[in-house]
Amino acid sequence: MLIGKSRAFPFQQLFKPFNKNSMENISTISSESLRQLLASGETVNIIDIRPLNERAEWYIPGSIHMDISEKLKQKNPSVFKDVHFDKSVPIVTVCAGGKTSVVAADMLQQKGYKTYSLQEGMKGWSLAWNTAYKQFDDFELWQVRRTGKGCLSYIIASKGEAIIVDASLPLEVYLKLVQQNQLSVKYVIETHIHADHLSRSREISQYFEAPLYIPFPSKVQFEFKKITSDTTFSIGSIEMKSIATPGHTFDSFSYYIEKHVLLTGDTLFTNAVGRPDLNASAEESRRKTKMLYQSLRKLISFPDKVMVLPAHTNKPVAFDNEIIKATIGEAKKNISFLHRNEDEFIDSLLDNLPPAPSNYLSIIEKNIKGNFSDANPVDLEAGANHCAIS
Repeated sequence: MLIGKSRAFPFQQLFKPFNKNSMENISTISSESLRQLLASGETVNIIDIRPLNERAEWYIPGSIHMDISEKLKQKNPSVFKDVHFDKSVPIVTVCAGGKTSVVAADMLQQKGYKTYSLQEGMKGWSLAWNTAYKQFDDFELWQVRRTGKGCLSYIIASKGEAIIVDASLPLEVYLKLVQQNQLSVKYVIETHIHADHLSRSREISQYFEAPLYIPFPSKVQFEFKKITSDTTFSIGSIEMKSIATPGHTFDSFSYYIEKHVLLTGDTLFTNAVGRPDLNASAEESRRKTKMLYQSLRKLISFPDKVMVLPAHTNKPVAFDNEIIKATIGEAKKNISFLHRNEDEFIDSLLDNLPPAPSNYLSIIEKNIKGNFSDANPVDLEAGANHCAIS
């Protein structure tokens, strides 16, 4: 499979001849360089060599899967015997952490292919991102997507004033988008305390000298402004209203721009609902599930044409500039949990809980403290998110 359109390949300078005696000399490409290539439409074959169960968790959009990691670890020389690709198109090999893919790159290079191993593998790809944009009558919206993890954050702007919601990527990403579009950041806000990614909102609010708003009550241990049910954010010519929607967490909030969009955090997704059990006892999980049911009834009472914009997606995010969204009407039609009465909802949801996100307790702890300077985000955030139940 070819990703992108044909043009001169720009990372030839990264190529280094493979030296079997020195892994440091293998040709590699960083996640950021690969991200830029895909975003600009370059042509590249990406070969994912992980086991099928790992591939099912998360993958790079458009990549080719070959379940050959065990054979590669055994240095089986026949592993690429029947592989035939266009040798004018470079290949990037991908594994979990960037080690086995080096072996694959070596074998392919020996067959005459221009091949690169993805540094840090899918663990490093977790921080890769892309954007999608939509213009409304009175405002514009950027969906900032971690394609390697499914986290979705937002920049909403009207008349040059902007609000940043659920920042999950390094400051530099938002700074670039703000500067490119000549925006002034007026607010930075969260929908809840996240369990699967480190919040960058505090750092971003400090950099832009914009107030940081967090749902109340909250356990965070640093200064913030409280979001309550009567909090309204004014930017340019629009207002965004706060709606308490507890259930996924006790402090979950959604945000509504009238007649247009609902930012639903991890309460309502495009094809699923939030999970109520993280960092909670069995009794608390049941209590939160009941709260989630009531919150969802509240959200689906909005007009059918209103757009649902969640904080996560459970599929790899393509470089297609297409907003990940659903309407309220589509959500009501397609999410089976929304068709159940309260007792059925509670029992079925608690019977279908997915595995917890990796390192979620450590992530929650650091988001509460507002400081993760002692952590490596690549290691801590590695793995797919598991915030949705469908």
